[in-house]
Amino acid sequence: MTLPIPPQPGIMDIELYQGGRSAIAGRTDVLKLSSNENPLGPVPAAMQAVGQVVADMHRYPSTDHAALRTAIGEVWSLDPARIICGVGSDEVLQFVTQAFAGPGDEIIHTEHGFSLYPVLIKMAGATGVCVPEAGRRVDVDAILGAVTDATRIVLLTNPGNPTGTRLPDADLARLVDALPERILLVIDAAYTEYAAGYDGGASFAATRPNVLMTRTFSKIYGLGGLRIGWGYGPQWMIDVMTRIRQPFNLSTVQLAAAEAAVRDTAWVRDCVALNDAQRARLTGALGQLGLAVDPSETNFVLARFADAAEAKSAADALEAEGILVRGVAGYGFPEGLRITVGDAAQTGRVIETLGKWRAAA
Repeated sequence: MTLPIPPQPGIMDIELYQGGRSAIAGRTDVLKLSSNENPLGPVPAAMQAVGQVVADMHRYPSTDHAALRTAIGEVWSLDPARIICGVGSDEVLQFVTQAFAGPGDEIIHTEHGFSLYPVLIKMAGATGVCVPEAGRRVDVDAILGAVTDATRIVLLTNPGNPTGTRLPDADLARLVDALPERILLVIDAAYTEYAAGYDGGASFAATRPNVLMTRTFSKIYGLGGLRIGWGYGPQWMIDVMTRIRQPFNLSTVQLAAAEAAVRDTAWVRDCVALNDAQRARLTGALGQLGLAVDPSETNFVLARFADAAEAKSAADALEAEGILVRGVAGYGFPEGLRITVGDAAQTGRVIETLGKWRAAA
């Protein structure tokens, strides 16, 4: 395509993102399990907070996000001065790639990592280096083996999406220790709350000069529609990224909702308990149907079928019953379906439908 004014190199190579489907023509009972959303909806405290600030929407929001950063710091025992907030963790990832990489630089990511990474790399004008995983798990040696003099950033999804697997703490520590300090390690930890005993990489971000952790309010807090995320890292890194953050990137509504949400720790515990129970139930049922499923440390599971044709057959059967899941061929799993963990009734609906599908096959 010839454009009147050429964009920067790489931009026209970016594939437009396709979100998980949410509607089926002619149905009003659609169960959307394609986007890893909280089945309980948004945290009630956030909804209440939004109602209290709507009358102030004519006022500009805080530019330093101080109240939200303080709340995050208190709940997660972090230094608020080392927190940066963004429009979802996606924007924080954009800050770091834009600030620290450009033409001639390399950014490493793994083959089943977050699909946004290649987009961010092209936006920065950098070169992406995709390394293989081993058994749907991050391979530390493959990452280290890809490091060159041009490497500037390593983007690591942990726990992984769509695999649901997590790099063990000892292996993560080995990666942190082995990477030269001139290389920035970004631990994209959107599903931390669902992974028992995992701090999302906060301990490394707190003590190492080249580690950034990113988190989101879109998953366990149920605020995906508001787009709020944050990052935590060394002070020098936060100071650099803040220079390219738009001063009013988060609205009054976003800030109020996120502050109320992060302080509602009881909600998080309840959501984790629900997810643990239904994830185990769903994983067990899929295994009984002869489907391969790795243990997940997220709010979804990756079901692997015999081949792409069988995966499509199962997806079609689910859709016929009003259930939408996510095909993940674009992540390297043409034989896979990513299924969000729902509540008890929703999980039962998935299990029943797949049981009928298997029996009819």
